[in-house]
Amino acid sequence: MSTHPELAELAALVPVLGLADASTLAPKSVLEACIFATVLIGFIGIIWKRNLMMKTLAMDVMSTGVIAFYVLVAARPGLFSPILTEGREVAYADPVPQAVILTAIVIGFSVQALMLVGVMKLSRDNPTLDTQEIERSHTP
Repeated sequence: MSTHPELAELAALVPVLGLADASTLAPKSVLEACIFATVLIGFIGIIWKRNLMMKTLAMDVMSTGVIAFYVLVAARPGLFSPILTEGREVAYADPVPQAVILTAIVIGFSVQALMLVGVMKLSRDNPTLDTQEIERSHTP
């Protein structure tokens, strides 16, 4: 049983809202395995795919896995969002990792947009997006 009355109230709402019970959720190791698989799939896509669009998408998949890994590492059970409420004495989560992850998401989106602009420019000059074809056509 929880020592925090807020947690007990939230636990009572779980069956009412139709949410999954915490005991039936996947353990952390399964989540870690899925996240590492996502990172690995993105890395393999960057290495093996020859199409520049597919490489860009693979890079996005890999960055999503990295961000999910940081979220998983920073997650702590029993902590509340850092929104102060009078009369409530609970432990709050550190807002700095959340801000760092939001910044990483924005920077990743910007880098992906810049890469897509570069791919569009290459597609105007070359009839293909295949990296080996582009290298062959520009080799003296």
